[in-house]
Amino acid sequence: MRTLRLAIGIFAAAALLLAQGDRGTITGTVSDPAGAVVAGAAVQVKNTDTGANYQAATTDTGNYTIVQVPAGPYEISVSVAGFKKYIRTGITVIVAQTLRLDVALEVGAATESVTITEAAALLKTESGELSHSIETAKLDELPILGIGAQAASTWGLRNPMNSASLIPGTNYNSNTNIKVNGAMSNSQSIRIEGQDSTDKFLAFSTVMTQPSVDAVQEVAIQTSNYAAEYGQVGGGLFNFTMKSGTNQFHGMIYDYFVNTIFNASQPYTNLINAQHRNDFGGNFGGPVIVSVEFFVYYGFATPSCAWSSVTPSE
Repeated sequence: MRTLRLAIGIFAAAALLLAQGDRGTITGTVSDPAGAVVAGAAVQVKNTDTGANYQAATTDTGNYTIVQVPAGPYEISVSVAGFKKYIRTGITVIVAQTLRLDVALEVGAATESVTITEAAALLKTESGELSHSIETAKLDELPILGIGAQAASTWGLRNPMNSASLIPGTNYNSNTNIKVNGAMSNSQSIRIEGQDSTDKFLAFSTVMTQPSVDAVQEVAIQTSNYAAEYGQVGGGLFNFTMKSGTNQFHGMIYDYFVNTIFNASQPYTNLINAQHRNDFGGNFGGPVIVSVEFFVYYGFATPSCAWSSVTPSE
């Protein structure tokens, strides 16, 4: 039993370590109409996709902080006796972001509520790093995720690292070179769900370390003024966040198709770049339902050392 507890403890600690760097933080101050801070206010943040709840309470200075929040859409609610319930929707938490949401309460009954649907401002006031968050859906819409020899990785795979081509001050060539803000070539760091996945031997190579594009939710790229935990990064921190489940079933079927018949000939030479590639597949996701049943048996225990005799009936 002790071994089992130790294993569970080690697994939980490892999970916390892997979670670092791939999540966000929500913080702010709760005040009354006069601007005075409100202590002991119940703050709840809910993921609108999964229904997961994260709770906190304001301190004596009216401040609250909810850390390790997975990236995704959220709504926040604040409840205090003597004030109307505060609800704000349209909140999006991105990777490695500290989002500040100050709450101004209104006097009224707790059964009343004030709902704000305005999207939260993207202005960062809690940290000085310069970062960009790019969803993989945007890479498809532009399009950036090609499978041709020029756009894809060496093996023709769709490469989520192509998101670097959208970042100002970045020089990017797939599987060849990455320069961010004039830093040394290929001195970037690649993290997947907060875990370091940088190829230490060939820093420019991403074929062996890149995650599947269809499994990536977004890519957060920090280019300067890193926090202390990222102090070892040279040119660019690429942090991949993987997709998580939702309460709705969803999926897709795709086929990325490259063929010579779609290519125009080169000017004056009439030469055609011959390429024949297909990248097809699909994915499916949805909620996982876990059913746990408990069985309790009632009875009398019989000592194992007891003896009994049986008398045959006549």
